[in-house]
Amino acid sequence: MNANQPSVDQSNRVVPINLRQSGPTPVEMLIDTRVRKSPYWHLSMEAGCWRASIYNRMYHPRGYVRPEDGGAMVEYDALVNHVTLWNVAVERQIQVKGPDAEAYVNFVITRDATKIPVMRARYVILCNEAGGILNDPVLLRVADDEFWFSISDSDLEFWLQGVNVGRRFDVDIKEIDVAPVQIQGPKSVDLMVDLFGDVVAQLPPYGLMTGQVAGHDVVVSQTGFSGEKGYEIYLYDASLHAEDMWNAILAAGEKHQLSVIAPAHHRRIAAGILSWGQDMDQETLPFQVNLAYQVPRQKTADYIGKAALEAVREQLEVGQQPYTHQLVGMIMGGAPINDYAPDFWLISTTSDGEASGYVTSPWYSPEIGQNIAMGYVPVEHSAIGTELWVHLPEQYADMPGSPVAAEVVEMPFRESVNPNQREILRTKGMDAAI
Repeated sequence: MNANQPSVDQSNRVVPINLRQSGPTPVEMLIDTRVRKSPYWHLSMEAGCWRASIYNRMYHPRGYVRPEDGGAMVEYDALVNHVTLWNVAVERQIQVKGPDAEAYVNFVITRDATKIPVMRARYVILCNEAGGILNDPVLLRVADDEFWFSISDSDLEFWLQGVNVGRRFDVDIKEIDVAPVQIQGPKSVDLMVDLFGDVVAQLPPYGLMTGQVAGHDVVVSQTGFSGEKGYEIYLYDASLHAEDMWNAILAAGEKHQLSVIAPAHHRRIAAGILSWGQDMDQETLPFQVNLAYQVPRQKTADYIGKAALEAVREQLEVGQQPYTHQLVGMIMGGAPINDYAPDFWLISTTSDGEASGYVTSPWYSPEIGQNIAMGYVPVEHSAIGTELWVHLPEQYADMPGSPVAAEVVEMPFRESVNPNQREILRTKGMDAAI
């Protein structure tokens, strides 16, 4: 097979994502000035960071506990039982500020920005004109005329500036020297109360407040990437004050068994939280990844991608199928997957059939006692209870060369302490699919 030929037919895509170009890369990666260090990078190194990836053209800590000491599952235990500190400065903050800030933001996101109160945040998506997801940031409204896009792994700043070429909207768009950390875990509220007082315990999900750590101004949100109780602390002038804040958090966290860990992808998978570039990209429609609730029927204002998304929804409502693959949750056999997958492992609908789908995010769930995963399968094989077969690498396979059995199940795999909007809609009995 040609090295660039995808294993699964994706002729409907411009850039297939499960190319054989993915997989382990046993070379020494060059360190140069094209990749940026965050204000917290040296502090992560002091905390024991031993590996990193690249996210938004920045070094991103991806491991503190080495495999011989228990690896990522030790970090998982700290998250679900105690409290953890994450360096997430790679969530670059893109500020939109000016008289037309609300109108501009309303034009680039699918949700209704006019309904976001000051000092509230929302999980949002931005789409291109074809309806493909460009980014899925947390959007903070810190003032009537000021929003921050806390972005996922795509360079949104240039796109946002490009949309406003010619100054159609009276706003300034730029990255600002604000860098977040996350405080996640069941003891996070206790640690945050020690830092900010009792008022922080009253902060609702996606609520914002201002405060200070070590005498430096911050914005606090009750948000996170874990499904556990958690917060993010956005530090102003982070390049100047990173050490002061980081060390103050470490000191306050000692009595709460605070651990510095990497962003917990094992827990976010259990919560059904998506990762841009892994579970979706610019050619993925919201309907394919269970984000239909991000495309509200009642938003009358125009926004980028609206025509395409409404056309897709109309097709779905009359029984037409505008796309070939759907993201689903799966439980599957095999040895416990205890680290990041370096490849998009293939999925078949029969044990000896050709691959027709691929895994995007797998990990082992201690609570379920099985491997869990998200992945794309043909729409006709996406119903709950459908049997699938996953082709795992040798170290995880039950028998080398043979796929393991899998089953489509509902997400999230584990109840979230901070439920996302899709989970909330489900508990209310509302339709989040279309």
